[in-house]
Amino acid sequence: MAAGGFCKLPNGTVVVALNLPSPAAPEGSVRVLVHAPNRARALTRLRNLGLRAVYLRGNAAPPTPDEITAVLHHPDGLIWRTAPVAGAVGGPELVQELWHPIRALIRRPTAQT
Repeated sequence: MAAGGFCKLPNGTVVVALNLPSPAAPEGSVRVLVHAPNRARALTRLRNLGLRAVYLRGNAAPPTPDEITAVLHHPDGLIWRTAPVAGAVGGPELVQELWHPIRALIRRPTAQT
């Protein structure tokens, strides 16, 4: 089951955060953020993009304030980046990855000859 959570904003909308298996690397995972009018609509937006088995059970990993700010300032309201490894300690040598639009994640790989 993917870790995830949500945060209800003062205007009534929600930001949903989910850790999902990475389609590019089987051992890695990605953190996906969705801004939507409600939790059901946020999950529907992901399912419409082809992420069919996406469910939110509980609120174990809600979005941080920095994540909320990032998704609110993105025009699509749907972003992702590589999820941090559990137990990894951040330091000056550990550079935080920038957020990517969702189309960069679901883009089909080109055929190699």
